[in-house]
Amino acid sequence: MFKKGSVEKMSDKVDTIIGKDTFFSGNINGKGVIRIDGEIEGAVQNKGDVVIGENGKVAAELNARNITIAGLYEGTLEAEGKLELKKTATAKGTFKANGLIIEEGAVLTGNMEMKLKEQAGKEKTEEKPLQKRDWSYKPLGADSPGKGMQANAMSDQSFSEKS
Repeated sequence: MFKKGSVEKMSDKVDTIIGKDTFFSGNINGKGVIRIDGEIEGAVQNKGDVVIGENGKVAAELNARNITIAGLYEGTLEAEGKLELKKTATAKGTFKANGLIIEEGAVLTGNMEMKLKEQAGKEKTEEKPLQKRDWSYKPLGADSPGKGMQANAMSDQSFSEKS
């Protein structure tokens, strides 16, 4: 659903906007697309998508269909679909999602749980949780030179696993 540069292009599809100069503390329950350019503390339960813009700062429990982060996030997050981190994103906490997209430059620190859908010969899709791991993601050259391992020969990003 989200393509390169789409965080800015969604304004005609957004149902709720928390503006740049707005601070909200409390609970939000919704069904449509929510865009956060201001600050939120509390909880967000949404059956639609949630987009945290580059100026957005969220410290909350967040549950939604798909979640895109371009700003700052801290808390517990669960996406039924994809979690996408744009290059300007900084996210810290506990994350659950069925898909993960991380652009180069994004920082993700915490615990990530991914689920696989197994369809081999079964009518109903069964979700199986993978092993949980604590890990950090930073581009190479970030503040810890020499730590982590290179993801692959074609990448200039690194992952490090906390034991």
